Amino acid sequence: MTLHTDPAAAPSRRTKPRGALARLVADPLGALGLTLIALTVLGAALAGLSPHSPTGLSPLDRFSGPTAEFWLGTDNLGRDLFTRVLYGARVALALSIGATALALVFGLVTGVAAGFGPRWADNILLLILDAMKSVPTVMLALVLVTFTGPSLWAVVLVVVLVNGPAYARMARTQTLAIRNADYIEAERSLGAGGARIVFAHVLPNILGPILILAAMDIPIVVGIEAGLSFLGLGVRPPAPSWGTILYDGFSYIRDSAWMVIAGGIPIVITALGFTFLGEALRDTFDPKLAKR
Repeated sequence: MTLHTDPAAAPSRRTKPRGALARLVADPLGALGLTLIALTVLGAALAGLSPHSPTGLSPLDRFSGPTAEFWLGTDNLGRDLFTRVLYGARVALALSIGATALALVFGLVTGVAAGFGPRWADNILLLILDAMKSVPTVMLALVLVTFTGPSLWAVVLVVVLVNGPAYARMARTQTLAIRNADYIEAERSLGAGGARIVFAHVLPNILGPILILAAMDIPIVVGIEAGLSFLGLGVRPPAPSWGTILYDGFSYIRDSAWMVIAGGIPIVITALGFTFLGEALRDTFDPKLAKR
């Protein structure tokens, strides 16, 4: 007996990711979010082509407005603001994406261990996660900076400790929802170990919603980095950062408003881009919303 397969069935599986990407691009919010993110990434990638140095001083050009040479003007030390904004994008993107990825890994490991492990381990991990979530961000940053000093690593650790518990709780909830499903019990009856069940069934089912949450949290991480740098707890001068540009702008707001504008606009653009992308991802990959 010869089995005949439908030739249209196999391509439909291969094109499913393409269909999701097409829906994401067709969504106005998704297209706008991708455009704003692409502008930020492009600016960070092309920062090295600027004819000015982000730390080069030019006291004679201080507080200059936008000109053909200085597109966004200069700061209190005569540094080109446009160049500093581009290099600040490198810091913001690298830190926000890297720190969010570390927080995501921490949340997945902790959440799956709490949801798939014994009850006593679940209770202990929940207690630790609640304690971490209850500490205010600024207070946590002050404690870490006291021991490590102001640095990018301190900001990364703050982000992991602040956002990690939220990912862990979502991973735990999703794991508890599927750990006793029929197909999981069938896998156990066939002799599958815990590691196989986690990597083959648990993680693929819980990763999507957490990735969407992480995409929507990146603007928060950008704000945390800018806020801590503004307070002197993050990136240290003269390294370019959107937070330090804002701090200089507020310090010399009566002399020139361009520093505040130059430091604020990229934060807004990046935050809107990732927020719109996260909303579009949720609408695209949520089965109920996609069917609607």
